[in-house]
Amino acid sequence: MFDYKPESRSAQQILCLPISVHWPVEGSNALTVPAHYEREEENLPCSAVENGKTRRARELKEYLTQNTERKVHIVGDEDQGIDKNSVFADSQKEKNLRGALRAEVERKVNKDDIVILDSLNYIKGYRYELFCLIKHTQTPHCLVYCLTSTEVSSEWNKGREADSQYTQEILDALILRFEAPDSRNRWDSPLFTIQPEDSLPFEAICDALFKRKAPPPNQSTQSQPLSSTNFLYELDKVTQDVLMAVLESQKTSVPGDLISIPGATEKISFILAC
Repeated sequence: MFDYKPESRSAQQILCLPISVHWPVEGSNALTVPAHYEREEENLPCSAVENGKTRRARELKEYLTQNTERKVHIVGDEDQGIDKNSVFADSQKEKNLRGALRAEVERKVNKDDIVILDSLNYIKGYRYELFCLIKHTQTPHCLVYCLTSTEVSSEWNKGREADSQYTQEILDALILRFEAPDSRNRWDSPLFTIQPEDSLPFEAICDALFKRKAPPPNQSTQSQPLSSTNFLYELDKVTQDVLMAVLESQKTSVPGDLISIPGATEKISFILAC
């Protein structure tokens, strides 16, 4: 088994998002801290319903737990104690769910741990929000796309326990609303597309999480250094001192002489302008 141990445990975080073409019922979308990760290493599984995202999230967690010294957290819909059909039939409830998941990811993301988000993550705008969260925390991330056909997703859904199935109406609606990831988008890259019969590319995911630099934060979100309350007074005083030194030197100096400027370690050459 590949034994992956990053050279440094300093400020590296990962967000891993698994994503799949058809809505994940039995684990289609997932966000994992190392895998598709941003911050604390974040991994985001993305997918349509019933595409095996939860199974992939658990496989990734097991691998990372065994092969790294980092804590691995899985954040998912099941932890929220929701009724899936009720939530995805109501846009406001669904929005509240996404907000709760994002807040939980934000609480768990740090410089050392790995966070996996096991959710549909089917809206590109939501994936962009997570990317901005990763940029703010300055941690790498990656996206795992669990790709399955509509027919397979439907069959997997029918094979679940009755109380955990999506209704056919909700399943069809989620599939239609799914916005597939595009590796050309910063928030969908690095992108790992996984078919049902594929094995997870653990080594490549680790490279994406541990060997890449975190995206730089936006300047607009950075705290500006505090200025001294008497900054303008100090600026005016220094300016006046320099002007006085130059004016005084004109009385006794000739072109080519070196004159001293208050606060400066080097002298400047005095040149008389014509």
